[in-house]
Amino acid sequence: MDKTHISRRGRIMAIAATTVMVAVAAQITASATATPAAPRGSVTAYDDTYYKDAIGKTGPELKTALHRIISETQTGKLTYSQVWDALKDTDQDPANSANIIQLYTGKSQSKNSNGSNPDDWNREHVWAKSHGDFGTATGPGTDIHHLRPADVSVNSTRGNKDFDNGGTEVGEAPGNYTDGDSFEPRDADKGDVARMILYMAVRYDGDDGFPDLEPNDKVDNGSQPYLGRLSVLKEWSRQDPPSDFEKRRNQVIFDKYQHNRNPFIDHPEWVNEIW
Repeated sequence: MDKTHISRRGRIMAIAATTVMVAVAAQITASATATPAAPRGSVTAYDDTYYKDAIGKTGPELKTALHRIISETQTGKLTYSQVWDALKDTDQDPANSANIIQLYTGKSQSKNSNGSNPDDWNREHVWAKSHGDFGTATGPGTDIHHLRPADVSVNSTRGNKDFDNGGTEVGEAPGNYTDGDSFEPRDADKGDVARMILYMAVRYDGDDGFPDLEPNDKVDNGSQPYLGRLSVLKEWSRQDPPSDFEKRRNQVIFDKYQHNRNPFIDHPEWVNEIW
């Protein structure tokens, strides 16, 4: 037998085996370090309790289930004057407990500078109260899931306009744009605005003596109980997912004030499940 031939064949087999082992090891390493695919839906600590009757539902059934949940658990309801102190808590600047963070500008401002002067902050109804004419009596007009501190003059610029892309930049609030019938908030607030609007559409569904609030894909809705533009709001919610500030705000409202939650902060994927 040719021992030289056997030796050469053994070396070839050894090299081939080593190559296979290196390839397998590389594949295992790549699998271990690769970023896992994002799950279809988020999971929260409240899915087995608060949201248990909504999990697994879609479309109108999901909207109905969420309406029942967030309506029945809203055991705390504020007067319009109580909203002032609540906002000082829900929108507290995480870097300075003496201040709040304004919607639209992102400015940190003293909690005690609330009022009606142009540079004060006041209570912005993100779902404009004239869209459904619900005023400021206890109910949608005092629901702090959609009430936020805002600069008085910037709030006035927004007025009761629907939300949409485009317009001229707001000089006092760079990154925000407005035209004759719509307002576009800065990028950092787009998702917040969308999720507040959609919360209101689920919470206020025509019962409790309040109007049936619904988003639509229009602007210039006037006093009708509609607010748009829905397609844009959905895109904003996708582009700007819930921040730590928004999540903390939702938790404070749940723990200390209204005892209900904004489901679209906990489950932003439910926006597309319903609309």
